[in-house]
Amino acid sequence: LNAANPATCIRNFVQVQVADRMLTIGGKQIEIRGRLIVIGAGKPSSRMAQVIEEILGSYISGGLVVTKYGHSLPLQRIKLVEAGHPIPDSAGIRAARETRDMLRGLGPDDIVLCLISGGASALWTAPAEGITLEEIQDVTGLLLRAGATIRELNAVRKHLSDIAGGQLARWAAPAHVISLIVSDVIGDPIDFVGSGPTAPDTTSFSDAYAIIQKYGIE
Repeated sequence: LNAANPATCIRNFVQVQVADRMLTIGGKQIEIRGRLIVIGAGKPSSRMAQVIEEILGSYISGGLVVTKYGHSLPLQRIKLVEAGHPIPDSAGIRAARETRDMLRGLGPDDIVLCLISGGASALWTAPAEGITLEEIQDVTGLLLRAGATIRELNAVRKHLSDIAGGQLARWAAPAHVISLIVSDVIGDPIDFVGSGPTAPDTTSFSDAYAIIQKYGIE
């Protein structure tokens, strides 16, 4: 439990050298030359954001993280939004839209720090064109009740979404995107944690359809 505590694991991976504006994450260094935007979603995202604020302080230009109802903690520089989990709601859609607006116009000198953890699939909801929130709510509920695994559920959700399966990274381009991922999926496949908003998708539409057929969902 202590190893997974954001206060422990983030501090082990993230440091900043004030004198030369050098950010070190996982042993890799990047100079803070432009804006530093912090975004994120997941059940522990408010605590993750607190720790990032403690480490990076005034370097943070702005940000927004989404957590489930009742899991808020006080933040100074990053906006916090509560939304529905495990069934997504309109608050999650608004948070995803606001996140996308925040990422518009960034340049190659800017840094986007993504805090991703379990629950992000529901909390960052961005239905693909032609798909409604109600349809995503229905299919999520049906798959949960049918006993689908988290990998199966996320494979389907990725292909109904405009943010999952690496698409968030496209929103942020050409900024430098760095992800801090707390895994709640056995084996730690980064494209399945939170439906992998910054990770290349390893599943296809046919995989998603096969899962729907497996559980007899219309």
